Amino acid sequence: MTTTGLVQGASVVAAVLFILSLAGLSRQETAKRGVNLGMAGMVLALGATIALALVRSERPVGVTAALILLVLVIGATVGTWRARSVEMTQMPELIALLHSFVGLAAVLVGFGSYLTAYSPGAAGEGHATGGGTVHAVEIYLGVLIGAVTFTGSLVAFGKLSGRLRSAPVTLPARNWLNLGVVVACAVLLAWYLGALGTGGGVTGGSAGGGAGAGEGGAVVPLLLMTVLALALGWHLVAAIGGGDMPVVVSMLNSYSGWAAAAAGFMLGNDLLIITGALVGSSGAILSYIMCRAMNRSFVSVILGGFGQAAGPASSDGHDGEHRETTPPAVADQLVAARSVIIAPGYGMAVAKAQYPVADLAAKLAERGVRVRFAIHPVAGRLPGHMNVLLAEAKVPYDIVEGMDEINGDFGETDVVLVIGANDTVNPAAQEDPGSPIAGMPVLEVWKARDVVVFKRSMATGYAGVQNPLFFKENTAMLFGDAKDRVEEILKAL
Repeated sequence: MTTTGLVQGASVVAAVLFILSLAGLSRQETAKRGVNLGMAGMVLALGATIALALVRSERPVGVTAALILLVLVIGATVGTWRARSVEMTQMPELIALLHSFVGLAAVLVGFGSYLTAYSPGAAGEGHATGGGTVHAVEIYLGVLIGAVTFTGSLVAFGKLSGRLRSAPVTLPARNWLNLGVVVACAVLLAWYLGALGTGGGVTGGSAGGGAGAGEGGAVVPLLLMTVLALALGWHLVAAIGGGDMPVVVSMLNSYSGWAAAAAGFMLGNDLLIITGALVGSSGAILSYIMCRAMNRSFVSVILGGFGQAAGPASSDGHDGEHRETTPPAVADQLVAARSVIIAPGYGMAVAKAQYPVADLAAKLAERGVRVRFAIHPVAGRLPGHMNVLLAEAKVPYDIVEGMDEINGDFGETDVVLVIGANDTVNPAAQEDPGSPIAGMPVLEVWKARDVVVFKRSMATGYAGVQNPLFFKENTAMLFGDAKDRVEEILKAL
């Protein structure tokens, strides 16, 4: 079998492994196996890509191998360093930053493909990839998607890391601005194809003899479109509020997948096309599921809040009198309870309280108390964030339940511990039609007999919305670092 045949076979196996990896990641019990399958597929895909690059290289094999090795060493070093140093609370912004790299790569591949196939003096390699017009459109769309992904992901990184304000940026007539950019990109596409056609490159007449002056002129609309796409990506994500950022992360995951698929088309790499399509489609499905969980319009979110009126500004001030409690008092409540539900949020991740929380759940279970965890679909700032933290702390899978599974049980629960959650347990979503989170499904913790809220202060959550839960008669506030407070409760037990 030829090297090309072996590479194609390896690509098929890698694609199957990626599909099995996604299937494994759909459940906590099989997630580790899914990750291992994905890693095996990526190693196989990298090996196949390197082998194909060595075979097709016009340089000496040693030079090509050295360049590839240099890139691998740099990438592996940076990746290993970040993987070891990043905190779980920083994972959302790290993933957003990685998405930006995919978008930037698509832009660079697009311009590289253009220069290879259509620039003055080029040999017309682009025509061998399926026709001049087809390849030209692949380049244009690849750069467009990549540019939007690049700046959109950078804005998401800035918001998630606190470098940019989480409140949406609402420019005047922002929806018409977005539409105008899309129309302008369509007009530039016509200019771009027309400029390529004047030199014969699109029709295939210069496949062996290089491009004419028209091809060189096509870089102008390509550059103009890139600038517009960069601005569009920034505006789309900047116009989305902090409360919707978990959806934005999954949406950008989808964008990065389509950007990778576009790069695959430009490079004629079937495996990259398959992988990008898998990531793009799975990210889009996840975004849709999360939009339903948050009662958000999928189209509105992906279009930067198109058609949504800005919600009223919320205040950090108090809306009533709250009642405080102490760790020993909470311990007494837990001992006397028959059923306890723990609703974790991003604050638990910040405090690194998952380990003492897991110990608390185990201690209560030993005393005959029924303990479960209630996970909102967007708890934290990354889909599945809380599930990963609890699995890391060895919390049994069978006591971790989603919102739809557990919401009907709060009315029969003795004590609910809300640890670092805010927006996902906010009754204003149901009680205040004018709230920015109105209609968002939330954990109905206030229906329990007693609620204990672990918070550092009375400040609002990431969405900037005040929480009436804090002032209800059956709610007590336990202020301070969540990890310290839980450890104090353990001692009191």
